[in-house]
Amino acid sequence: MDQTNKTLVTDAAKAAASIPSAQGTTGSNPLVAPSTDRPRILVVANQKGGVGKTTTAINLGTALAAVGERVLIVDLDPQGNASTGLGITTAERKVSAYDVLIGAALIEDAVVPTKVPGLDIVPSTMDLLGAELELATVQRRSHRLRDALARMPRNGKQRETSEAEKAMTARPYSYLLIDCPPSLNLLTINAMTAADAILVPLQCEFFALEGLSQLLRTVERVKTSLNPRLEIQGIVLTMFDQRNKLSDQVASDVRTHLGDKVYRTVIPRNVRISEAPSYGKPALVYDHRCAGSKAYMRLAAEMIQRERAIRRSAA
Repeated sequence: MDQTNKTLVTDAAKAAASIPSAQGTTGSNPLVAPSTDRPRILVVANQKGGVGKTTTAINLGTALAAVGERVLIVDLDPQGNASTGLGITTAERKVSAYDVLIGAALIEDAVVPTKVPGLDIVPSTMDLLGAELELATVQRRSHRLRDALARMPRNGKQRETSEAEKAMTARPYSYLLIDCPPSLNLLTINAMTAADAILVPLQCEFFALEGLSQLLRTVERVKTSLNPRLEIQGIVLTMFDQRNKLSDQVASDVRTHLGDKVYRTVIPRNVRISEAPSYGKPALVYDHRCAGSKAYMRLAAEMIQRERAIRRSAA
């Protein structure tokens, strides 16, 4: 990683520590999740396109890495936007999520380090478009990703790198974020079957609400038949335009019906977030001072606080 990116990520971490809502009342740092015997697996899903799934996955992953977590993103969208948004070139995608799902490769062999320290990705290729057809007659086809993750070493795969990078990769992953395609197909079902919980980005527009009930029904079906531990981790309101009364109305309606499941943090419409992928960078690296980047840092802080509460209640 070049010196410019190092500086930006360091500044992002400092920005995270200065966010008021991220400050704890106890002696410990609320931004750092407690260690567990396995990574927390969160799937970022919504069958509607254009609601900010990929943007949320890469910027939340970057925010978590900036405050000391080690994160792996699994790109399950054939469009590969998460891979592109993190600067992973086509040449670096020699082994992809497709190879993992069809059983041609181990998931640790598909892991590619990004320019963000502590953040890795399993990239996607267009080959994923044919995965559903190829897996149609395969046993446990809905469990392919879950089985692959269960076999993966907790710290991925050791790489021949600098001493600093070796120290980084020696740490186990604390979070796995799975970016899904905009549909409820076999790829999304695989992600839900592998996950502990689902994070739902929801655009603050009327039509975005129409598919939410269908998504929640799918989650219940997966929970009943494939993955009893699956839960709704939270709803993230995205593309919020404070000049638009409809955004306020949608946010109010969602909070009324889903209560505490909806995050307090709202992701605003922000041109810098839209520009960042064209430079192969998360918004937090592209411009950590913009409103969107600050919102994702607050979301990361709030998410870890929520994760702490979940772990305390399960203890």
